Amino acid sequence: MQMTTSRALPGTPAPGYVPATVLVMAAVLCQQLGAAVAVLVFPAAGPLGIVTLRLAFSAIILLAVARPRLHGHSGRAWRAAIGLGVTMAAMNSLFYEAIARLPLGTAVTIEVLGPLVLSVVASRRAKSMLWAALAFIGVALLGQEGLADLDVAGVCFALGAAACWALFILCNARTGATFPRLGGLALGMAVGAIVSLPGAMLTAGTALLEPAILGLGLGVALLSTAVPYSFELMALRRIPAATFSVLTCTAPAVAALAGFVVLGQQFGYIDVIAVALVVAASIGAVRSAGPIKAPRPAETCSPQQHSGKAPVRRDRADQRKATRKYP
Repeated sequence: MQMTTSRALPGTPAPGYVPATVLVMAAVLCQQLGAAVAVLVFPAAGPLGIVTLRLAFSAIILLAVARPRLHGHSGRAWRAAIGLGVTMAAMNSLFYEAIARLPLGTAVTIEVLGPLVLSVVASRRAKSMLWAALAFIGVALLGQEGLADLDVAGVCFALGAAACWALFILCNARTGATFPRLGGLALGMAVGAIVSLPGAMLTAGTALLEPAILGLGLGVALLSTAVPYSFELMALRRIPAATFSVLTCTAPAVAALAGFVVLGQQFGYIDVIAVALVVAASIGAVRSAGPIKAPRPAETCSPQQHSGKAPVRRDRADQRKATRKYP
């Protein structure tokens, strides 16, 4: 009896194959759903309490995956990891304080100004200034349906989160150049959890130890960090970083959708136009931006130095690819 086997035609996706664009958009959706779930937990644990739980659980997951070495790193490398952790604690604290006072879509739209401005500065092109102007016009439109509806403190927190996001990109580039693989990010996440703990204890107290709150905090960490980061890593193996960056620029629109579905937050037609302008400006800025400079791995503590081998210098193309960051 002759047996026949079926083979996939060349170029045909294997069963269960998920397109990279779907993975990226799923990552963006998970992040915004995580933020929406966090808002639901604010009455029980407060924004700072959820920040600590998110960073702590994310750090545990990353430390288990990366298993970074705690010895053999230079003082410069540790300063980079600590700076990254402090920045993450500040960025997440400011953002969660913002979404406690503003609609999720509005807060994210303001927050993306940070990486957008950084892209414009990195580009140093006149055309990039037009994208920045378009983004600021979009943000200005957010309050046109009623400035009284926008909490001033919430806007200030969102602007602070935007500045910290830009700083996070720079710190992450530096940390990634001084630690192998995910080690620096894992250690920075742990530092961020420790830094945010005092504020969480003051505002949430023993509520952080309640099983229900711990479970919700774990859920926020999975939705906001672990799951989307895994999706992004898989997607970046298949698509160029530029395409990835463009897709992630849809975050304000996805945040507005998550706020509407999960939190019942309304969005007027002017708000829709404002978000569309910021998304368009983010895409334009990403497409015209240059790479962000980071320290050369050979100048700091590299994986080759840990193993005793001579450091291998990367060419310029590889270095640009390794240090390219995106909003």
